Amino acid sequence: MTAPADRTVTELAHAAAVGDAQAASELLPLVYAELRKLSKSQMAKTPPGNTLQPTALVHEAYLRLLGGNEPSWNGRGHFFAAAAQSMRQILVEQARRKASAKHGGGHKRVNLDATESETPPAEDLLALDDALGRLEQIDQRKAKVVMLRYFAGLSHDEIATALGVSVPTVEREWRFSRSFLYTLLSDPDSSA
Repeated sequence: MTAPADRTVTELAHAAAVGDAQAASELLPLVYAELRKLSKSQMAKTPPGNTLQPTALVHEAYLRLLGGNEPSWNGRGHFFAAAAQSMRQILVEQARRKASAKHGGGHKRVNLDATESETPPAEDLLALDDALGRLEQIDQRKAKVVMLRYFAGLSHDEIATALGVSVPTVEREWRFSRSFLYTLLSDPDSSA
């Protein structure tokens, strides 16, 4: 989108976050299609048996984005990074609830119609969240690259724009982060 549209999304997001109902009603149609696409991408990575629907994930993330503290979004890319972060948190919270003993976390769900599932189990989502948390402690920008690439589905060019760095920097940090996360997920006891 062009710069004026970026400014409009940013201005509307700021106004909506501080309680301007008119701005909130104008913002949602501008970002809904992209949030829905982001939500579908997120939901494709969740384990089977998930009861949360993409539309509900969009609405919950949108409410969290506008209901929290006053945002400091630097533009459209930053807004969608925050949306991806909110969706990630919602999915991780749901995975933790499902994994709890109260919700049958100690029992394994068996799908009698399929022998193998292509989607990762809830434990993998939680392990990824923990690994990403460790990466955030080491280098926040590299963690943001992962968030924008993996969770928001942005291209390297879009990530570079959102973070104010060069495309080669994004590519280098993406390669490092993938390797770092792979090491942690392969051997959780490693000090990667």
